[in-house]
Amino acid sequence: MTPSDPTSGKPAGKPLEASDPKILDSVIGPNEVHLATAEEHHANWLDCVRTRKEPLAPAEIAHRACSTCLLNHIAMKLKRHLHWDPVKERFENDDEANAMLSRPQRAPYGFAG
Repeated sequence: MTPSDPTSGKPAGKPLEASDPKILDSVIGPNEVHLATAEEHHANWLDCVRTRKEPLAPAEIAHRACSTCLLNHIAMKLKRHLHWDPVKERFENDDEANAMLSRPQRAPYGFAG
């Protein structure tokens, strides 16, 4: 649990902080790098199914972004540093942490062997 967790009972901190507060108000100039945006990611995905274009949030990128959150959650639950192998997608030498990477599927959902 963190101080910003709504169930922690502690007052939340500032919504966003930076080492230099001017960063928070900076504007990306017209000649600077701009990332692609989509008003609606689901619509972008459907459009890419039709056009065969690459979506703004490719599956591999989304998988890695989500994995980062889940891996941090496991480390917080275990209260220790973990070593992640991104190729094998397993923790190195840690059966307890690896056991937390999945859970039994609820019927009737699951994977056919």
